[in-house]
Amino acid sequence: MKYFHILFILLLTGNMACAQQTPSKKNKTMQDLPKTEVETPNGYEVATLGAGCFWCTEAIYQNLQGVETVRSGYSGGHVDQPTYRQVTSGTSGHAEVIQFYFDPAVISFEEILEVFWSTHDPTTLNRQGADVGPQYRSAVFYHNEAQKEAAEFYKNKLNASGAFEKPIVTEVTAFNNFYVAEDYHQNYFNDNGMQPYCQFVIRPKLEKFKKVFAEKLKD
Repeated sequence: MKYFHILFILLLTGNMACAQQTPSKKNKTMQDLPKTEVETPNGYEVATLGAGCFWCTEAIYQNLQGVETVRSGYSGGHVDQPTYRQVTSGTSGHAEVIQFYFDPAVISFEEILEVFWSTHDPTTLNRQGADVGPQYRSAVFYHNEAQKEAAEFYKNKLNASGAFEKPIVTEVTAFNNFYVAEDYHQNYFNDNGMQPYCQFVIRPKLEKFKKVFAEKLKD
C-alpha cells in the first residue's frame, strides 16, 4: 500500500488536462432511476463512494481531516427507499456506499480518491473479499463534472501505471440517489468494535490506513 500511496502522490502532481476523454455511454435506464436531493452546507462539497461493505468504508473516512457527517447508505439503484434486506439481495441495483461532506480547503477530492483506491480492491467486479454481489461494487457516484473528470483521470492513470495487477473496474457514474441506511448501520465500527467482523476485517484495514495516511488523520 505504501508504494501505491507514493505512486498516487506522483499522479496528483500530473496534468489532468492530459487525460484521454472517452465518450460516455449513456445508460437509458439511468434517467429512470429515483432521484434524491443533497443539501450541502456552505463551504463544503459532497462525495458518495462505494468500496464494498459500508461498515469498513465509514470507519476509514470518519478519521480523515476535513471530512464531516459520514453516513452509510445505498446509491445507484432503481428501488425507492430500499431496505438492507432488499439491497443485500442484489436485486435493487444499489451499492452500499458512504456519503459525506468535505471541506475542500482542508482535503481535496483528489486526496479523497487517493484514500478510496488505496483502501479497497477496485479490480474485483461486484466483490470485496468474502462479500459478493453488485451491492459491493466499487463505485464513484460523482456530483459534478470536476469529480467525474478527476475520477476518470486517475482511474485511467492508475491502470496505465500498473499500480494494480488487474484492471480497475470501479464504476464512475453520475449521482442519482442516496438513501440513509438503517440506524444500526451508522457509526458501526465505533459502536461494535468488539464484534468478530470488526476485529478481524475492519480493524486490520483501519490500522493499515492510519499508518499510510497518518498526516491526514484527525487529532
